[in-house]
Amino acid sequence: MLPPRIDVELVRRRIGAYAAQDRSAEERSAIYKDLIGFVPPRIEARINVTGALDPDLLELQERVRAHAMYPKCFDVKTVQLMLFGMLLMDLNDAAPLHGIAARRAGASWEEMQAVISLAYLFRGLSAANRGAEILANIARREADQEAAAAPAK
Repeated sequence: MLPPRIDVELVRRRIGAYAAQDRSAEERSAIYKDLIGFVPPRIEARINVTGALDPDLLELQERVRAHAMYPKCFDVKTVQLMLFGMLLMDLNDAAPLHGIAARRAGASWEEMQAVISLAYLFRGLSAANRGAEILANIARREADQEAAAAPAK
């Protein structure tokens, strides 16, 4: 479902240390942890690699992302449902991340399926198949998290 995690220490040794002065890598990662529950590997790579090589670009990227992803006219759930659908249309491998974010923002299974159904209208059966697979994997992830959080008996 997700690409493998990067080796942050290897990046620091071979490419360089995170050099942004305005925010630490941990502070920059916090928005992703809040939205998705974790920092996706490619985002972690961008924060650490670009943060080492071109911290000004990283700041610009993050400002544009925040501006576009949090418009005043939509709530977070609506934005994440739209992004899930847009990425599903392209069969993009980031679609599950925005599906997870939509669920964390309060999207119901019915709303998730409605987005998949809309994608199906214009993308076809591949979007329906991929969407169903994503929902099944999100359901598994949520069940695993609930089991891990449950008190031991």
